[in-house]
Amino acid sequence: MPTLPTVPAGLPSTLLQRRPDIAAAERNMKAQNAAVGIAVAAYYPTISLSAAAGFSQSPLQGLLQSANQVWSTGATGTETVFDFGERHAEIQAAKAAYEAAVASYRSTVLNAFEDVENDLSGLRILTDQARALDTAVLDAIRGTEIALAEFQAGTVDYTTVAAAQQTQLSNQQNALSVEASRLVDTVSLFGDLGGGWSDNRLHDP
Repeated sequence: MPTLPTVPAGLPSTLLQRRPDIAAAERNMKAQNAAVGIAVAAYYPTISLSAAAGFSQSPLQGLLQSANQVWSTGATGTETVFDFGERHAEIQAAKAAYEAAVASYRSTVLNAFEDVENDLSGLRILTDQARALDTAVLDAIRGTEIALAEFQAGTVDYTTVAAAQQTQLSNQQNALSVEASRLVDTVSLFGDLGGGWSDNRLHDP
């Protein structure tokens, strides 16, 4: 059976940042936050004014042409200000999407913590069971040896030996079953952490 890795006493929460679901939720939250900024920026139109041509003819005509150009450009640029609340609605929609992304991110992180806590709790329980079963197996092996010695001495019949062997086999099977469950839970912990752990990542920066 594969060697069971030792789970450190403390695992930093930063390990969870490697989980694909958390990374995706975080990227979505940042994207929605950026979308809010874009929607707000659209509230302020960019108007670029250039020098009006036409002064080569007459000053008055040049001024009129310049004024017409400014009025036309200004009207085009300020259309977004008088859009009957459409731009405001877009900002509110962007903010709502961002808040939904934040809630989704928070939920994803909390679910990740719950998954890891369940794994660690299960491993603690299984470790206690494994220790108890290891002791039970040793006692059963010793009991089989005693029963066999007594049978060879003629003080008991073979049914006593068979019963001792049955108890030993049952305890050994239970111990193997618990060890297999510990391996499964450890693999689950690796997955819920987004990978394993290393010595240089066992402490928060």
